[in-house]
Amino acid sequence: MKPVNIQQAEKFGRVAVLMGGCSAEREISIKSGLAVFDALKRQRVDAVVIDVKDNPIEVLTGQKVDRVFNIIHGRGGEDGILQGVLDIMKLPYTGSGVMASALTMDKLRTKLCWKGAGLETPKWFVLTNDEDIERCIESLGFPVIVKPAQEGSSIGMSKANNEDELKQALTVAENYQCDVFAESWVTGNEYTVAVLAGEALAVIRLETKNVFYDYEAKYQSNSTQYHCPCGLTEQQETKLKNLAVEACKVVGVIGWGRIDIFIDENERAQLIEVNTVPGMTDHSLVPMAAKAEGCNFDELVWRILETTVNE
Repeated sequence: MKPVNIQQAEKFGRVAVLMGGCSAEREISIKSGLAVFDALKRQRVDAVVIDVKDNPIEVLTGQKVDRVFNIIHGRGGEDGILQGVLDIMKLPYTGSGVMASALTMDKLRTKLCWKGAGLETPKWFVLTNDEDIERCIESLGFPVIVKPAQEGSSIGMSKANNEDELKQALTVAENYQCDVFAESWVTGNEYTVAVLAGEALAVIRLETKNVFYDYEAKYQSNSTQYHCPCGLTEQQETKLKNLAVEACKVVGVIGWGRIDIFIDENERAQLIEVNTVPGMTDHSLVPMAAKAEGCNFDELVWRILETTVNE
């Protein structure tokens, strides 16, 4: 179903902006949520902001709302749990449904789906304990990047250049109580592609002085550079946009999302991960991509909300 073009704010009814949550990304979610709420109010949308600290059923019970703008990042908001609650309550919401949300919150399962569809993603090795270290080294070599499979915003991620660093990275990632894997380090340029209502927005190339595009580089650093235009040829950018749209389709992402991609030294595009509830702060990438195409923040929020209204 295609989203309906809404001309009047009243057509949305009352909108609940859900933010916060209890994941490691709570602080960012609150910043995103307040920015979205302000944008809706500026456009005279009847909106209420709700901080979901634990149980979404409790905070929504008794609330007379017609739809939800979900901006809860991470587990509990981006992993299918909230989506299931909203489905049961028959409340339309922004973003993907239960299946795609649950799948893409897990970086490992997402990579398996992409690989099964013939899309390239860096080689990886699952780490369950210290006994896997040697086999991981034999399989991937160095350097690698170690990731908790179900955290966002680069939380818990570390680069490892040797065995000692790999062990330390595993210890750090294990704190997040989910699967941990090492991924081959990709030398090349990092890009991100926002997808809105099935269409890719302008491609952004990321450049950081940090070891990688980590939490500090994303939300705190003033030295991170965002290149848009991204420096690719028109043909290359179109190819990357098409890849992002295809990567979303493979895992069932709808509404909006953001795909992170590396182009390696051999000019091969390597899919890294998908975000189904991207950030909407002043450092966030989806608003940046939209702005490059002449769509300001308020218009972007409106267009995302339009995806909850179907013909």
